Amino acid sequence: MLVGMCGIVGYIGGRNAQEIILDGLRRLEYRGYDSAGVAILDGPGLSTVRSVGKLAALEARLAKAPLEGCLGIGHTRWATHGAPNEANAHPHTDAAGEIAVVHNGIIENFQALRTQLEADGAVLRSDTDTEVLPHLIRKHYQGDLLGAVRRTLEEVRGAYALGVVCAQEPGVLVAARHGSPLILGFGGGETFIASDVPAILRHTREVCYLAEGDICRITREDCTITDGQGKGKTPEIVRVDLDETSAEKEGHAHFMLKEIHQQPGVVHHALLSYVDEKTNEIRFPGLALAPELLASLSRIVLVACGTAWHAALVGKYLIEEFAQIPVEVDFSSEFRYAHRVLDAETLVVPVTQSGETADTLEAVRIARRQGAPVMAVVNVPGSTIAREAGGVLHTQAGPEIGVASTKAYTSQITMLALFAIYLARLRKQLAGEEVKTLLGHLRGMPEKMQWCLAQEAAVKRCARLPRYRDTGNAMFIGRGHNYPSALEGALKLKEISYIHVEGYAAGEMKHGPIALITDTLPVVCIAVKGRVYDKVISNIQEVRARGGLLLAIATEGDAQIAEYCNDVLYVPECYEPFSPLLTAIPLQLFAYHVADGLGRDVDQPRNLAKSVTVE
Repeated sequence: MLVGMCGIVGYIGGRNAQEIILDGLRRLEYRGYDSAGVAILDGPGLSTVRSVGKLAALEARLAKAPLEGCLGIGHTRWATHGAPNEANAHPHTDAAGEIAVVHNGIIENFQALRTQLEADGAVLRSDTDTEVLPHLIRKHYQGDLLGAVRRTLEEVRGAYALGVVCAQEPGVLVAARHGSPLILGFGGGETFIASDVPAILRHTREVCYLAEGDICRITREDCTITDGQGKGKTPEIVRVDLDETSAEKEGHAHFMLKEIHQQPGVVHHALLSYVDEKTNEIRFPGLALAPELLASLSRIVLVACGTAWHAALVGKYLIEEFAQIPVEVDFSSEFRYAHRVLDAETLVVPVTQSGETADTLEAVRIARRQGAPVMAVVNVPGSTIAREAGGVLHTQAGPEIGVASTKAYTSQITMLALFAIYLARLRKQLAGEEVKTLLGHLRGMPEKMQWCLAQEAAVKRCARLPRYRDTGNAMFIGRGHNYPSALEGALKLKEISYIHVEGYAAGEMKHGPIALITDTLPVVCIAVKGRVYDKVISNIQEVRARGGLLLAIATEGDAQIAEYCNDVLYVPECYEPFSPLLTAIPLQLFAYHVADGLGRDVDQPRNLAKSVTVE
């Protein structure tokens, strides 16, 4: 079962916990959720308020009856076990309402634990796996909340990020992490817990990323962390240098639209960060893998999920073309259950925005157990995958709030392009002048991407045409470097508009998909100038001959293609292997404006969440 990462926020300090927790949960809304709740040490007792639906419903309840207290926990839930209703919302409490727990993850053996608790007389009131936790903590509680949590977790099998409070210990907040991410934030006389950095950026930049098995006892005065074996450890505090406004819309209607428009800057920043403008030397400070090892690789395996898988597929074409190394691209969810043969000459490259994707993390661990070197392409520096990989290429895209990935995709392609060139130079597949030429093409991409963004009005007009906006089905096709673009364009449209869309390699049309062509089926064809242009035109003619609706993504100045298609959206002429960086933008904008025209919740599409941190 796949679930999205819910939101956790906790606070202990001298300020009003309710206000801080609600603000933090609001900044985690992009993750997707269907209920919300808080538990606050309010005077002598623990008060819990929960609500179904968006955070506004919870805020309305608390506005009528505010909770006063300086210690509390909050949660936004994305339903897994049990329907989205108030009984299943977090926080969950023990029978007396004195111990409250918020939880991300899945307790795999909850049914056996529940059966045992009920046999002992406990009455559980929800359908969730989480509710066994406060009852188990109560069972083990003997005046020491940390000890009770530790003994409870010894009985639990699964994944969790936890925040726990207890009325008997009004000055203590306990946090624990295994399999689901959790961070601590430190301010003057106050400490925060959260499932992601944006929740607490307004209050602190000093954070600690908890490791697997860590359990923390937090008071206003100090924080003690112990590992899975009970051994004390010093918090490893890092400073997060992110602008708080990066988690705001900055005048755009949606986070997704803002992040689409950020892409030229993201690509430009990556190039400035990793390429010496004078010498054209590519440097990856976090790579940590010996050049000799990289030069002697026999193959590369890229593992990823969703949009990152499409970026990895672009990376495959680039690495094979430039560095002449065989590359496989595998879905992380398939990789972890297949019998992959890995060795010290096979580089495994997980590609992930969050660095916490459960299937991709397991792929990393499998690779390490088999002795394969691992190099992660990841956006979050302190994430689990970033810490566990032998080398890291940080995409530096900044926080991506919209559930549908945009700037993470183009930043991943940029890093894989740089890595392909770096690897080719190491393996003497490219001479210095060739590297200079390729980097020149890449340096020109931000300006060309900006040109694409300037065409937004034309994309919007096209997206709002009834033949595209009101269709129930669509097809995207592409060839070569833009076959992944067709897959990604199809995914973008389906995930935010809820239109059924399929992406295909254009050359596969005759092998089945062409049976779907009618005069009401939109077919989006990526037909930029390059080596396979004439082949794509042939595919367009096949669709046209059968009366299909045709929308082309084509190169500026290509007047011929307008004769064959109903509509055309243009991108500037560019070096074909890097063209996915350009075609991504009209595809993203098209999906955005179709979905927005249909009144969809663009930033938080149904059934989806930003990070998938549990299998």
